[in-house]
Amino acid sequence: MDLSKYAYVFSILFILCCYLLHVSIGIDTITSSQFIKDPETLISKDGNFTLGFFSPTNSTNRYVGIWWKTESTIIRVLNRNQPLNDSNGTVTISEDGNLVVLNGQKQPIWSSNVFHITSVTTSQFSDYGNIVLSERTTGKILWQSVQQSSDTLLPSMKLSINKRTGKSVKLESWKSPSDPSIGNFSCSIVERQSTFEVFIWNETQPYWRSGPWNGGVFTGIQTMTVAYFYGFKGGDDGEGNINIYFTIQNDDEFLIYRLNSQGILDEIMWDDEKKEMNVSWTSHDSECNVYGICGAFTSCNSLISPMCSCLRGFEPRNIQEWNRNNWTGGCVRGRPLQCQRVNNKTTSRKEDGFMKLQMVKVPDFAEGLAVKPDRCRNLCLKNCSCVAYSHDAVIGCMSWTRNLVDIQQLQRGGLDLYVRVAYAELDRGRNKTIIIISTMIIGPIVIFICAYILWRRSNHPANSSYNIIGEMSQVKLQELLLFDFEKLATATNNFHLSNKLGQGGFGPVYKGKLQDGQEIAVKRLSRASGQGLEEFMNEVVVICKLQHRNLVRLIGCCVEGDEKMLMYEYMPNKSLDAFIFDFGMARIFGGGEDQANTNRIVGTYGYMSPEYAMQGLFSEKSDVFSFGVLILEIVIGRRNSSFYDNEHALSLLGFVWLQWREDNILSLIDQGIYDPSHHNYFSRCIHIGLLCAQELAVDRPTMAAVILMLNSEAGLLPPPTKPAFIPRENVLNSKWPEECQNICSNNNVTITDIYGR
Repeated sequence: MDLSKYAYVFSILFILCCYLLHVSIGIDTITSSQFIKDPETLISKDGNFTLGFFSPTNSTNRYVGIWWKTESTIIRVLNRNQPLNDSNGTVTISEDGNLVVLNGQKQPIWSSNVFHITSVTTSQFSDYGNIVLSERTTGKILWQSVQQSSDTLLPSMKLSINKRTGKSVKLESWKSPSDPSIGNFSCSIVERQSTFEVFIWNETQPYWRSGPWNGGVFTGIQTMTVAYFYGFKGGDDGEGNINIYFTIQNDDEFLIYRLNSQGILDEIMWDDEKKEMNVSWTSHDSECNVYGICGAFTSCNSLISPMCSCLRGFEPRNIQEWNRNNWTGGCVRGRPLQCQRVNNKTTSRKEDGFMKLQMVKVPDFAEGLAVKPDRCRNLCLKNCSCVAYSHDAVIGCMSWTRNLVDIQQLQRGGLDLYVRVAYAELDRGRNKTIIIISTMIIGPIVIFICAYILWRRSNHPANSSYNIIGEMSQVKLQELLLFDFEKLATATNNFHLSNKLGQGGFGPVYKGKLQDGQEIAVKRLSRASGQGLEEFMNEVVVICKLQHRNLVRLIGCCVEGDEKMLMYEYMPNKSLDAFIFDFGMARIFGGGEDQANTNRIVGTYGYMSPEYAMQGLFSEKSDVFSFGVLILEIVIGRRNSSFYDNEHALSLLGFVWLQWREDNILSLIDQGIYDPSHHNYFSRCIHIGLLCAQELAVDRPTMAAVILMLNSEAGLLPPPTKPAFIPRENVLNSKWPEECQNICSNNNVTITDIYGR
């Protein structure tokens, strides 16, 4: 055989092996003659970090990034603002000695940008995911990738700010999960005189803050109570820099902090058993973490409703907006301070005092002073501009002379805050004992009187129409119009069948037109059903309290004799086919009923929870079930009723459950609203819907938990269990009759009729 052929084949195999060896093993050094091309990589000596080319989710652009273990944990992107538009990129050392990224035309699109390099350079990839550019002969470091903008804080990496120049090292978020260019959010250190803390900024506006650093922990993070557990260190380095960083004690662990594109700082930890990164803490676990969400002189507590409350001695600046849960106006002082009265030349012998708030994230804009607690209090009391003070053994004295902003009630940790109030507010606290004693005496008398009134009412019922109007007045329905029956009968052509839009647990819904031409939808309580009085009041109360651009507007009502009707603006897409009182049923209680059960079932089937539909048991979890069905209807673009009588006998929940178990999420999502860049969000909504619709009420989340799930993309969701109303497997098999013909035999049993003698 011709030896030249063997030589040719051998040379081809040799070149191929060298190429594969270069790609799979990788190197840890780049020089002018030793470079990497897409898809080649550099691998750190410990094998944990990789430098290479990647494309983000839902993007075809190529970037040079550093990741830990897998590409799902990108910790730094070199050319984050200059993407490659093809797969021909190269990372090398340029003629001027800089580390550069070249495109397919050998043009530099990114550079380390070091000036006046006078010797040959080399770039090495360290065990900590850091690329170091240095002089080959002297080893002098010229540039490091840790100086490059990133969204991730690694162990031993420092956030810093120079007190003289203001220059800082900070985190900068991606613009979106598919675009690593610099986004709207950043995370940096802010110094307030002798204190400092970490802020997240939405462009130039504060979005979150950690609370002051006390040398071991950030006092505004309630989970951060033990310094050594987190390994954070920081302070003034003696060279004009304030630094904060963390270390890991165990080499087997890996922990990072990442600022995501939504402005949320996540702590992400490596799970060695599952071989994946999991979120172990997040900066925004409740709305109270949003900076200043309640306004000035307020406290935010995520465990109560409403979450915002004025500090004692203060009242809402705008009571109407406050009652609408718009708290941005904050609160103002209800009584003038003693020092203010002195300045206004009015006399008072009673001196101001301080109200103590325990375990709180103290407000922003603290002024620090190194004095003892008693001295701290006296200095604040003598300064009429001082509105509050706090003292920490390490931080020292902190005082505030401007509006108190961003106070958050914590469950553990935090600091004690002393807020200046008028003496009369302190009297309120001293009078509590008198109030309690008075209540013990007067209470039984009041209870007796109330019991007597209820007995009289139960034996002498008032006119039902009058009672309804009375209840409606309690919810302040000033703008609700009252229609008479005759006008509504005319508007709907005497409730003609051709005008009927739908039917629910409340009764039928009709389309109508008023004399001025306005089109309306009329819900009419079905007199024959024996249901609806409480549902009627429930809907009036709920709709009036929940006016929103996405909710149909309630125009008026009619209460005349036995007739009870509600008038809405007409929606051309017949959105009134679904009834608002399918939800909120847990707030309705009739005579002789309690929160555990009811003696009559109301609502629209398909939205009612199984325990309510079958046993009459209802609670907040019944509303959660209804909400879950609604979420699934919205995402998949089909109504629950569209599944009735289909060939597979599947309900909406059954259909979604089967597709979910087969990991066929894409087939569920309505293609009219689907956007690949938001696939994870759609999947999360389906996941939440299934959690809400679980068969057992105890397994369903609370509505508060559902809101947190919908507002956060970071939190891990538990796997859902089987939802309610799922038919048995044999019912789901539409091929059963055909298969039965093949596997079943004919029944030849003889039947004998028996007659009496």
